Amino acid sequence: MNSDSDLQIAGDILEVPHLLQPPREHPATVAEFAGLARSVAADRSQWQHLVRYDATTRWYHRLRTGPGYEVWLLSWLPGQDSGPHDHGPSSGVMTVLDGTLTERTEDGTHAWGPGAQRVFAPGYVHEVVNDTLEPAVSLHVYYPGLTEMTMHAAHCTATAAPHAPADTVTT
Repeated sequence: MNSDSDLQIAGDILEVPHLLQPPREHPATVAEFAGLARSVAADRSQWQHLVRYDATTRWYHRLRTGPGYEVWLLSWLPGQDSGPHDHGPSSGVMTVLDGTLTERTEDGTHAWGPGAQRVFAPGYVHEVVNDTLEPAVSLHVYYPGLTEMTMHAAHCTATAAPHAPADTVTT
């Protein structure tokens, strides 16, 4: 008969290096990319001093890059939106840092406040808009880095994450 008291471990299991995975230098899973976004969001000294607002368009700034990924900081004045779009072959994590952003998709409309995260796969169509009276700031992680942003007809009820600028990308 086995019980918890019958279990004995010889030695310190943490001293067996071959059983431990080495820490990764860069994120490689959805959870790790979401964690990267949360850690950047939590350290306002990394991004707050960089935020700018542009009355004519959403402002954006590439904050960081790593092997195959990019981290973008975006600001949204009241009424600014992304238009319905997808991110081509890129997956992403959108994290709201300040204010509230509304995401419209074929499945409905959701308001995301500070700390909220939205993870999306390649081809996900959405539109993001600041439909409040206060500015908003968001952080976006794309893997692979954002190289295309396909705009969709307005009849697609899809909206959400700001996009990193590239030659073919509208931010």
